[in-house]
Amino acid sequence: MKQLMLWCLVLVTSSVTAQNGYFPPAGSWELRAPSESGIDSSKLNAAIAFAESHETKMPRDAKMAQAMTFGNEPFDDAIGPLADRAGPTGLIVYKGYIVGSWGEPSKVDMTNSVTKSFLSTLIGLAVDHGLIRSIDDKVADYMPPIEWSGPNNPGEGQYPHLIFPFLTKHNQLLNWDVMLRQTSDWEGELWGKPDWADRPGPDQSQWLTRKRNAPGEVWQYNDVRVNALALAATCVWRLPLPQVLRQYIMDPIGASGTWRWYGYRNSWIVLDGSLVQSVSGGGHWGGGMFINAYDMARFGLLSLHRGNWKGKQLIPEDWIRKSLTPTTVEPTYGFMNYFLNTGKKYLPSAPASAFAHVGNGTNIIYLDPDHQLVMVARWIESSEVDQLVKMVLESLK
Repeated sequence: MKQLMLWCLVLVTSSVTAQNGYFPPAGSWELRAPSESGIDSSKLNAAIAFAESHETKMPRDAKMAQAMTFGNEPFDDAIGPLADRAGPTGLIVYKGYIVGSWGEPSKVDMTNSVTKSFLSTLIGLAVDHGLIRSIDDKVADYMPPIEWSGPNNPGEGQYPHLIFPFLTKHNQLLNWDVMLRQTSDWEGELWGKPDWADRPGPDQSQWLTRKRNAPGEVWQYNDVRVNALALAATCVWRLPLPQVLRQYIMDPIGASGTWRWYGYRNSWIVLDGSLVQSVSGGGHWGGGMFINAYDMARFGLLSLHRGNWKGKQLIPEDWIRKSLTPTTVEPTYGFMNYFLNTGKKYLPSAPASAFAHVGNGTNIIYLDPDHQLVMVARWIESSEVDQLVKMVLESLK
C-alpha cells in the first residue's frame, strides 16, 4: 500500500509539473541567462565550447558522408533526398527556458533516426484513436494489398503492382510490439532494399542463408523493417504520416512550418484513389525528417513531460511509459527510437532515468527528468556525448 501511494504521488507530481511548467508559445521561446536559473555560467559555456570543438568526423557534404557511412553495403545508393549539414549545433533547455545555444539552431537539417521517435509516436496515437486495438495484435491483420505506384515501380507500364509486406509465414507472426522494438526480424524487400542488405555481416555467404530468428528473440537495428512499419502506419491512418504528425503533434506544440518528412522517390502507393508517399524512418538511404533544433527541442520538451503540453495530453502517458520500458533482449532500447540509460550503460554520467532520441550524425535529444533538462546536440562525435552531458550537469550543481 505504501508503494502504491508513493507511485500515485509521483504521477500526480508529474501531472502538476507538466501543467505548470513553462511551454514556449508558437513563434517564440523565452531565453534566460544561466545565472537567473542558478546555473554556473562558466561551466555551461565550457560545455558549449566542448560541443563546438568535437564535431563529428563525417564530412558536411551529405553525399560524401552517405558514402563513407553506408558505402560498404550492397544496395547502398540513396533513393531519398540528401542535404549538406550545418556545423555543430545545439540548445540547452532548463525548466522549459533556453539557457544556452550554439551553431545554427534555425537551420533545417536531416535528423536521421530521430525520425523513428516521430514514427513510434504516431503508432501510439493510432492505438489511442482505436485504429490499432492492441500492440500485441499481428500487423498482418491490418494490412490490405498495397498498390505500389510512381517512379521505378517494377510493374509500371505493364499492370498495377501489388505488394504484401506481411504475407510470408514469418511476417504473419509479427505484432506491433516487436516491430516497434526492432526485434521482429521482418523478412523481405521494400522500395528496392532487401532486409539483409542493411548493415549486413562480414560473411557474404550468410547474407541470403542466415537463420531467421523468432519474433522478440534478437534485437537488430534495421531501416528496411522500420520502413515496413511506416508503411503499415500509413495504411492504418489512411493518410500521409506528415499530415497526421502536423495535426496531432507539431502544430499543438508550436513547431515551425519548416520541418519536412520525406520518403523515397519510389515509395509511392495508391491510397484511397490518391498517390501518397510512404515516408522513411531515417536517412539511411536519404529522406526522413528534416527539422531545425528548436523544433527538435519542442518535441523533446513534450517527451520530458510524458506527452503533456501545457496541460493537454497530446501523447497518452501510458504510451510514453511503454516507450520507456526496456526491451528484454536489448535493455537500453525501448520503442524506436527511445534510447534508455538502463544501468547507466548508455550514458554513465547521466541519471539512470535519463533517455534520448538519437540519430546518426550524431543527432541527439537528451532528456533528463531528474534535472528538468532537454538538450539538443547535433553533429557531435558520438563518443563525446557522455562528456557533454557530464559537463552540462556539472553546471547545474
